[in-house]
Amino acid sequence: MKVRLSPYNPDWVNEYKKECKRLSELFGDLVIQFEHFGSTSIVNMKAKPVIDMLIIVKNIDKVDQLNPYIRELGYDIAGEWGIEGRRLLRKGGEDRTHHIHIYQEGNGEIDRHLIFRDYLRIHTKEAVKYSQFKEQLAMKYQDTNEYSKAKRSYVSELEQRALEWYKKEKGHL
Repeated sequence: MKVRLSPYNPDWVNEYKKECKRLSELFGDLVIQFEHFGSTSIVNMKAKPVIDMLIIVKNIDKVDQLNPYIRELGYDIAGEWGIEGRRLLRKGGEDRTHHIHIYQEGNGEIDRHLIFRDYLRIHTKEAVKYSQFKEQLAMKYQDTNEYSKAKRSYVSELEQRALEWYKKEKGHL
């Protein structure tokens, strides 16, 4: 897929909310919580215009039983896609619009995603640097796989800083 990097769009929040409503109707009381994360959830950050959503559920196995209905909503089902315990749903084909990451409550990946998001929301200078780095990579790489690989170590270091911040500031983990 081709890298599409866009300036921050306040409509991303509305798109997130619309999709929460649609998915809430399907998943019902299986859902504990919805979260908007990733670059589209960070004000003023450039992002691939793909809404990353996190859904925390009571039972991940029950999600799999809903696959036929999930497909009817226009999603393709990617399974764990490299992260144990996750269910990844993608919508929009080559012009992807949504990535839905579903985890059962208690999965450690939930904290990783949300701490990273919160860190960037609070540490705006880090968010600006990250946004600029993504712009440089987008000029260099046309394919999303190459782009994602190229930013992996930067993101890992940023995630580490976010975790350290969380431990220090929040007294958790």
